[in-house]
Amino acid sequence: MCRFVLLGLTDNNHLQSFLFMIFFLIYILTIVGNINIMLLVQLAAGLQTPMYFFLSHLSFSDLCYSTVITPKLLDILIAGNTSLSYNACMLQLILFSVFGSLESLILALMSCDRCVAVSRPLLYPCIMRTSVCRQLVACCYTVSIMTSLLNASYVLRLSFCGPRNIHHFYCDYPPLLKLACSDTYANELVLLSSVAMVSGISVVTIMASYGYIIYTVLGIRSTSGRYKIFYTCSSHLTVVTMFYGTILFMYLRPSVQYFSEQDKVVAVFYTVVIPALNPIIYSLRNKELQAAVKKMIRRICIQV
Repeated sequence: MCRFVLLGLTDNNHLQSFLFMIFFLIYILTIVGNINIMLLVQLAAGLQTPMYFFLSHLSFSDLCYSTVITPKLLDILIAGNTSLSYNACMLQLILFSVFGSLESLILALMSCDRCVAVSRPLLYPCIMRTSVCRQLVACCYTVSIMTSLLNASYVLRLSFCGPRNIHHFYCDYPPLLKLACSDTYANELVLLSSVAMVSGISVVTIMASYGYIIYTVLGIRSTSGRYKIFYTCSSHLTVVTMFYGTILFMYLRPSVQYFSEQDKVVAVFYTVVIPALNPIIYSLRNKELQAAVKKMIRRICIQV
């Protein structure tokens, strides 16, 4: 069974130590932040709504796809362990694809939820029932798994007969396809099609939802009412902008053959940084979440 070598981010030993400390702290923040949101949504009575239900799954996705990548990156930086077996590479490839696609689709669901809440507030409880929310999330998981396995099935057909040095810090499609000694045209076509489909569905859904939200807001005469709606949606818009800005740059290009050092920097942002930022963004701009955190802290203090 062949093995791959991950060339990582840099060969500078001093820079590696510095990056290890930075990424280690960010990963700890990712774990603590996302687990806290998942626990709060489960335990806080005031957070038993569709919006926070979707947010808990977004946190789960963030935690998982960061965990698929970051520990190996830290291992490379601190121990120089760049070797990765073929099976481990394929597993990393599939899992990261699953949770990356899941993140994209969950963000689309969250935009739909906000659209219904703004445009149909009286019918919101009937439309966004618990059973409906669970079915929508289940569909997201199903689509993510199916598209990821489809891409992986094409990669498994490839032969890697030359140097197996991956110019990246994890197994990803663009640098991996560059190593193949067999034709990768079908892989590129399937990859671009699946990413375009998942991202396309998500982006169109998000744009349509916010288009309707803006249309609804324009009909509101109260300035405070408009501000409240935009403030409620601001966290989601910030997360969407960061996530899609990096994903579309990485994958929706004419050919996956063009992979540069710049792509590594972009990849670090959406694999390591964004999963840590999402809980912070939602916590800082969501009063209900802040209230739930304070209430839980007071409860813990009283018990202690």
